[in-house]
Amino acid sequence: MAKKNQKIYVCSECGYESATWLGKCPSCGEWNTLKEFEEAGTSSGKVIKELKPSHLSEIRSSDEKRISTHMEEMDRVMGGGIVRGSLILIGGDPGIGKSTLMLQTCRNLCNDGLRLLYISGEESLHQIRMRADRMGKFNDNLSLLCETDLDLIEKCISNEKPDIVVIDSIQTMYKDSISSAPGSQTQVREATAILMRIAKGLGVTVFVIGHVTKEGMVAGPRVLEHMVDTVLYLEGDRHSSYRILRGVKNRFGSTDEIGVFEMMENGLSEVKNPSEFMLDGKPEGSSGSIVSCALEGTRPILVEVQSLVTRTSFGMPRRTAAGFDMNRMNLIMAVIEKRLGLRMSEYDAYLNIAGGMRLSEPAIDLGVVLSTVSSFYDKALPEKLMCFGEVGLSGEVRTVRSAGQRIGEAAKMGFQKCICPEGCLRSLRHTEGIEIIGVRTIREAVEKIREAG
Repeated sequence: MAKKNQKIYVCSECGYESATWLGKCPSCGEWNTLKEFEEAGTSSGKVIKELKPSHLSEIRSSDEKRISTHMEEMDRVMGGGIVRGSLILIGGDPGIGKSTLMLQTCRNLCNDGLRLLYISGEESLHQIRMRADRMGKFNDNLSLLCETDLDLIEKCISNEKPDIVVIDSIQTMYKDSISSAPGSQTQVREATAILMRIAKGLGVTVFVIGHVTKEGMVAGPRVLEHMVDTVLYLEGDRHSSYRILRGVKNRFGSTDEIGVFEMMENGLSEVKNPSEFMLDGKPEGSSGSIVSCALEGTRPILVEVQSLVTRTSFGMPRRTAAGFDMNRMNLIMAVIEKRLGLRMSEYDAYLNIAGGMRLSEPAIDLGVVLSTVSSFYDKALPEKLMCFGEVGLSGEVRTVRSAGQRIGEAAKMGFQKCICPEGCLRSLRHTEGIEIIGVRTIREAVEKIREAG
């Protein structure tokens, strides 16, 4: 006899499963994250086949050619193009441009003769047509379907046999055999498992669009990210024109690369030179502003670091950071007070990475220090100055990777001076048109700027 369906509890953060409800997840330590999930029973009369494992030497490695999206920024993030039979998750805030990016990708792939099926559970066919008319001409290789029932969708994919399927969005899909509402953790988990089976069984590439919660996670269980092959996030401010496509997980390539786009009337336009785009509108002769260089994958990007230091009106100084880690900012403020003798405990400090970039690389620590000191004294820094370097608790400026690429990008953008860790000078070659100044501590960096006037 078949066993009845059993209820288990699944953590929405890490995917931990438990037979009973727990207030705190034993795996990730989060509270109130275990949600009820009905697990389908199994039949006791199941016939078990005998399996024979294969030796690694018996398996042929085939370097299958990837499918190009004809968007260099997107191909770079995915490791060179789309891998057939993969399941790709596109995440992002509502209204950030996920559907626009996917419809634009569909147009490029249709022109290569590939057959695509765009399944929407949020918009009608007329709404999709209105967006498509803004992007340009589409051919008949793209088919549209408005449906949310997974059983009907699976049957349609089996009959049509498209090369690529787009699901917009995973939160709207549901399966009749599951009693929970669409968008619940149970439905999202089951929908992803079905789409994964379709992708691997039929060799169809499936793009899944997923919304992101206020905490920045894909709505639904975190196990969703573990099930798919590739996870891409589309970041940016809806009120700004830039968009950044960032790879979080990729079984077929690196997760260090980013793609930069600009939202236009006819869709997303690739930004070939992100440094020029990020520095557009930089004020001249203003204190608290300096250009630093962050490395995203293999691409150096120049960003403007802005700081504002004002005397606090209360006993507790205020710290605010936009595009930079708040804990890292507090650490740097403590280093400035201890090693440079500036009483930052009596001042409010505000930090902003201009252009909306979110950076976590410690190489821009030196930029944060110099921009903060500049705002503290209300003295503008030299216009054609760029800096990078990690700052330690002793006030030392530590070596970072790919210093030559960073300096080369600065020279290409017309910068004349670069302050970097002294340890980087050993691996640098001579660079024309830019003066390289090596420093060992943040105090030495401040003194070098004073000497330069």
